[in-house]
Amino acid sequence: MSTSILQRFLLEDLDIRGAFVRLDDVWQALLASRNYPSTVRDLLGAMSAVASVIGGNLKQAGRLTIQLQGHGPVSLLVVDVTEALNLRGYAKASDEVAGKVSIADLVGDGQLLLTLDMPGLRHPYQSYVPIEGNSVAEIFEHYLTQSEQQPAALHTAASSRGAACLFLQKLPDADRKDPDGWDRITRLAATVREEELLGLPAEELLIRLFHQETVRLLDAREVTHDWPQDWDKVRDMLRSLGRAELEAMLEEHGEILIHDDLSNHEYRFDAEDVAALFAEPPAEPRILH
Repeated sequence: MSTSILQRFLLEDLDIRGAFVRLDDVWQALLASRNYPSTVRDLLGAMSAVASVIGGNLKQAGRLTIQLQGHGPVSLLVVDVTEALNLRGYAKASDEVAGKVSIADLVGDGQLLLTLDMPGLRHPYQSYVPIEGNSVAEIFEHYLTQSEQQPAALHTAASSRGAACLFLQKLPDADRKDPDGWDRITRLAATVREEELLGLPAEELLIRLFHQETVRLLDAREVTHDWPQDWDKVRDMLRSLGRAELEAMLEEHGEILIHDDLSNHEYRFDAEDVAALFAEPPAEPRILH
């Protein structure tokens, strides 16, 4: 059982919905063997938590990919989450990242692309997310408010041990039920501390923040990082390059190293492995009648 959970909830008397995600074991798996600088790590953590929240709130099941590209120290950041909340992601950064904190400093003139692939769609839906704000939370607050025409509030936290996101969204009947409800709830949510987001179970956090409100918890969902190695896929890719190309790579490097950045796997091939890729299958035995 994963210790990474997405907990959706409703503030029923106020017509406000929300979700809280905390990534523990999944976040550790994403970071394994990756020595990101703390600012890059925390940026990836916030994006991973937000992607999990958005993926868990989709009205139709689909696969969500968030890709951030820029000409700053962080040239690429990708987070991918399936309809089953199976999460993976990675970041590519240069040594110039030291001392830079805001997204503007980290990615420069970057672009943030959200891609949603759903069954039945001929082509995935794509939307550019304006980079408006100094944090992942601010950027997606603006985007979700504009795209869904309902105000949203997000609070994120990330460290070496975990990543988390608290999400709130005002629904159409909120002002009719309580004209001051949205303002009150967002003010309460703004008091949340990073250590609470990263350390408290969902129910305890929500009680602490909204103890005077009626909070209905929906079924919790598990977030996973289940991307096993796919040797057959890698072997087929190498065969497509041709034996001559592979032998040239062996001569230059001594081995062929393939790194699947998104799933965080390494595949190594030596000369014997390459020869086996092109070996003729054994002949079928002849049956004499």
